[in-house]
Amino acid sequence: MKPYYNFIAGEWVQGARTLQNINPSDTSDVIGEFAQADAEQAFQAVAAARQAVPALAKMTLQARSDALDFVSRELFARREELGTLLAREEGKTLADGIGEVARASYIFRFFAGEVLHASGDLIDSVRPGVRVEVTREPLGVVSIITPWNFPIAIPAWKIAPALAFGNAVVFKPAELVPGSAWALSEIISRAGFPAGAFNLVIGKGSEIGSALIESPQVDAITFTGSVSTGKRIAAQAVGRLAKLQMEMGGKNPQIILDDADLNVAVNVALQSAFFQTGQRCTASSRLIVTDGIHDRFVNALHERMQTLRIDHALKAGTDIGPVVDQSQLDQDLRYIEIGKREGAKLVFGGERLQRETNGFYLQPALFTETTADMQINRDEIFGPVASVLRVKDYEEALAASNDTQFGLSAGIATTSLKYAEHFKRHAEAGMVMVNLPTAGVDYHVPFGGRKGSSYGPREQGKAAREFYTTVKTAYIG
Repeated sequence: MKPYYNFIAGEWVQGARTLQNINPSDTSDVIGEFAQADAEQAFQAVAAARQAVPALAKMTLQARSDALDFVSRELFARREELGTLLAREEGKTLADGIGEVARASYIFRFFAGEVLHASGDLIDSVRPGVRVEVTREPLGVVSIITPWNFPIAIPAWKIAPALAFGNAVVFKPAELVPGSAWALSEIISRAGFPAGAFNLVIGKGSEIGSALIESPQVDAITFTGSVSTGKRIAAQAVGRLAKLQMEMGGKNPQIILDDADLNVAVNVALQSAFFQTGQRCTASSRLIVTDGIHDRFVNALHERMQTLRIDHALKAGTDIGPVVDQSQLDQDLRYIEIGKREGAKLVFGGERLQRETNGFYLQPALFTETTADMQINRDEIFGPVASVLRVKDYEEALAASNDTQFGLSAGIATTSLKYAEHFKRHAEAGMVMVNLPTAGVDYHVPFGGRKGSSYGPREQGKAAREFYTTVKTAYIG
C-alpha cells in the first residue's frame, strides 16, 4: 500500500509512524496509510514556515494569485475523483463530496482574486504637512487546525486566505480524514509557492499541538473543532498573546411558526437536522414548533424520515451515509438513551442499522415531548438526532431559540414578514436563515457565530482579511 507522507520545507517526509485511513461505509476498506508527525517534525514545519516568510514577501501579487488559481483549477478538474475520496473517508454521500470539492475550488478562486484587491488608505493628517498611510501586512506564520466533517472545504477556507495575504502555513488536519488533506496539500505543493510557505503535518493534537500553538514562531492560530479543545487552545494561545480565531460548537434552533408553509418547514428541518448525518456545526438539532402547526409538522416530518435511504456513501440513491467512526456512533447512541431516560418520546429512528457492508450506520432519530432543560437540548450531539420543543407562540419560540450557550446559526420558517424581520434582529446567532436550512452557507460572505460558538474575527469572504492581516499606520512628514 502506497504510504502518504507529511510535507515539510518543500519535501515529502516520513512520519514517526503511520495511521490507517478506514472507510466508515465499509470498515474492511483501507483507503491508505498516512504518516504521523511527531513533535519534532511539527517544530521543523514551524521553523520551515518562519524561514519562508521573506521569500513569500518577494512573490509578486500576480504570482500569488496565479498559484491560488492553479489550485482552484485543479480541484475543479478533479472534483469527481477527489469527491469520491472524500465520501469514501468521511461518509457523506458522493454528491455531497463532489460538491464540497467544487466549493473548495471556488474558495481558492475567490482568494486568487482577493490577492489583486489589496488596498490601503491615504488620509490627510490633522497636522499640516503630514500624510497618513494605512495598509495591511501579513501576520507571518499561521497554524491551521481543521476538523473531520468538512475535510477539504474548511481547510480551503483557511489555507486560501492565509496564503493570499502572504502568510506561511502549517496545516494540521483531523486524523480521521487525512486523505482529502493530503490530496489538497499535494496540489498546493505544485502551485509555485516558495519551499516552506505551506507545510502539512498529520498527527495527534496531544502530540504535535504544542508546536503549533505554543511556539513563539507561530503568529496566529485558526481552529475549527470542539468547544473543549478550543478552550484549551485559547488558554495556551492567549497566554502568549498569539492572534486567535476559533469556530466551535452549535446547538442551532429551527423555529416553525403556525403560518409556515408546511412543505417548506419539513424540507428545512429535514435538511438541517439529518443530512450529512447531522455532522455539521450549523445543523439544527432543536426544532422549536408552535402549537397550531405542531402535530401536522411532526406527522409530516415523520413520514419524510421514513423515506430516507441510509446506506453506503458511494451507492446511488443514498440520502445519508454512515456516521464518521465508532466513537461518534457511540456518542450518538448514548445521547439517544439519555433522551429516553429524560422522558423524551422517541417517535422515529435511533437504531443501529446493518447494511451489505460493515459500517457505522445510524437511523436518524426524532424526539418529541422534550423540554429545554433536557441534556439532549443543551449539548451538541453532532449526529442525526433532533428534538422537537413545543411552544405557544413566536415570543416563546424566540426565547427558546436564544436559550443556549451557543450562537452559530438560527432558522425560522414563516410566511410573516413581521416575524422574519424581528427574528433577524433578535436571534442571538452569527447567521440567520429565513425559510432555508441552517446548514447552507456561501463562501463569499462572513461565516461565524456568537457566544460559545466562535472566538475572534469572522471567516470567509472579505471578512477573512481581518484575521490574516495586521494593520499598519504610517505618518509621512
